[in-house]
Amino acid sequence: MKFIQTLLSLYLVIFFSYNRFFAYGQSKLANILHANELARRLKNEEGEITANSLHPGAIATNILHHHNLINVMLNCLGKYKRKNVQQGAATTCYLALHPQVKGVSGGYFSDSNVAKPSSLVKDAELAKKLWDFSLSLTEPK
Repeated sequence: MKFIQTLLSLYLVIFFSYNRFFAYGQSKLANILHANELARRLKNEEGEITANSLHPGAIATNILHHHNLINVMLNCLGKYKRKNVQQGAATTCYLALHPQVKGVSGGYFSDSNVAKPSSLVKDAELAKKLWDFSLSLTEPK
C-alpha cells in the first residue's frame, strides 16, 4: 500500500505540479489573447489605437541566469541564433512606428513580418472569457 501511495504521489508531482516553463508559455498566450480581445473592442471605437502581438525572438539577455544548465546550453548552442537587444526590439519599433502597419490591429508579428501563431491564439471565445475573467479579478468589491 505504501508503494502505491508513493507512486501516486510521484505521479501527481510530475503531472500536476507547477512548471515555470509551462506557466511562462501560458502567460504569453494570455498576453496575445488579451491583445486580440482589445483589438476587437477597439475596432468599434473612434480613433487610431491598435493592438497587436509579437514574438521578439530569442534575445541574448540574462533572463535565465538562475537556471545554470539552461543558461550554459543557450550560451553555447544559441550564441549564433540569439538576437541582441536592439534586434529583439526591432519588431516592437516596427509596429509602433512604421507607416506600413498603420491601422493594422489584432495581428501577430515576428521579425517585422506577419507571423502565424498557434491555433489557440485565434480562439475569440477564449479571448473573451479571459478578458471577462480578468475584469472580475480587478473589479472593486
